[in-house]
Amino acid sequence: MNTKETLEEIQSFKGKYPKQLWYLFFSEMWERFSFYGMRGMLVVFMVSQLMMNGKVANLQYGATQAFVYAFTFIGGLFADKILGYRKSLFWGGLLMIVGSVILAVDPKQFFFFGISFTIVGTGFFKPNISTMVGKLYKDDDVRRDAGFSLFYAGVNLGALIGGYICIAVANGSMLSTTVPEHLRWNVAFGFAAVVMFVSLVTFTQTQKSLGPIGLSPLSHLETSKRKIYEYATYIGSLIVLPIIMTMVSKTEYTDIFMYIIGPCSLLYLFYEMKNYSAAENKKLLAALVFIIFSIFFWAFFEQSGGSLSLFAANNLTNTMFGVKFDPNGVNNSANSLFVIIFAALVGMVWLWMARRKIEPNTIVKFGLGFLFLAGGFYVFYYTKFFADANGMTGLDLFTFGWFVITFGELCLSPIGMSVMTKLSPEKLQAVLMGMWFLASAYGQYFAGLLGANIAEASEHATNLEKLNIYADGYKQLALYALIAGIILIVISPLVKKLMQGVK
Repeated sequence: MNTKETLEEIQSFKGKYPKQLWYLFFSEMWERFSFYGMRGMLVVFMVSQLMMNGKVANLQYGATQAFVYAFTFIGGLFADKILGYRKSLFWGGLLMIVGSVILAVDPKQFFFFGISFTIVGTGFFKPNISTMVGKLYKDDDVRRDAGFSLFYAGVNLGALIGGYICIAVANGSMLSTTVPEHLRWNVAFGFAAVVMFVSLVTFTQTQKSLGPIGLSPLSHLETSKRKIYEYATYIGSLIVLPIIMTMVSKTEYTDIFMYIIGPCSLLYLFYEMKNYSAAENKKLLAALVFIIFSIFFWAFFEQSGGSLSLFAANNLTNTMFGVKFDPNGVNNSANSLFVIIFAALVGMVWLWMARRKIEPNTIVKFGLGFLFLAGGFYVFYYTKFFADANGMTGLDLFTFGWFVITFGELCLSPIGMSVMTKLSPEKLQAVLMGMWFLASAYGQYFAGLLGANIAEASEHATNLEKLNIYADGYKQLALYALIAGIILIVISPLVKKLMQGVK
């Protein structure tokens, strides 16, 4: 492995962004194409191909996505203790490719089997590439938030392309004359496999530029002993696949898992805290505040893959400003498009404010994120006033709702990943990043429950009645998001003290 460039040299880069950020940007971009392309198809596939009702599909979606993000905590733990970030990322990518190929071959027959591979694979891949981004910067580098914002734009470029193309091909809105109708879902899942392969090749061909970042934490051991730990991790992750398949396909097991994994991760963190100073532990407590509130944010935001997918399929027209679009493709990708357009701009605004010493503290940014989230869901509610007698409403107003929510996401998600790396001690960074994604798991889990409740209430309703039920549900979510945002801003002075000067 080429480690000619030292960590000090990497972190002393000139300009706004280190060159390594661009390599990680493209690797993550293609992985997110794969992930969000599959994510955007799940509920529609389960309803239209597996013949589940809306309630069950939402619960299955919540369970699937909860396990995806829960395993980022486990993947972060194994990366920290055994594999290192690079090997963990490579192994996760291989598992994701296998899972996507399985779904491309026969998605109906092997749906939960293929999904299980992608769950475990994402757990090894996702938290560790984000952690490597954090290690490109020194602890006090004010450019870090801008770097994460740019990295987040890469995430969303992949999500934009994959989120639209995969579901549009599956629905026949794209390539309908090229792909036979009976193979549309196979091809859509196949796209995820191809781009995941591109992501993995991108990383392997550029990883030398990372110097010592992401290498094995067991380099001090003899090679044979280190290999035993590594192979045991690989084998264990394969052995667990049938268990994951069973737990994902039966949502009652998901309930049990979620009752266990969260408290266990907290206990582990508290156990590790005894090894650190009081100042470091205060930072970890501040990180927990961010983590807990992010659960509520994602529970609302992730309606995009659940209830909003069914809302888009049943209640949205297929034209925007006179141009035809796949409504679910727009639902999956509009947010990503707006992130791409505005992420760098928001990052530059934070830099501009930092230079003038007027940048809001991270906890205030989180509060602002919830206020934008509330505004976006109120727009979703407001679509009911523009519906026709058949319960169909405008795709353009719906898209504006995502425009508003995007600024909420930009105040929270890229900043959240950044603050996890800043508040965490060196040896706990991947674990804390894993807990950040574990919070997303709980958000996904609760998103499924919320979406299931809305779907159940509208199960025997007319299309117009469905529109009103969904819209009224989004109004309630807007109110809850507003309250959470106000609470965060009110408690910001207390959390700022816990952060010990971290911006």
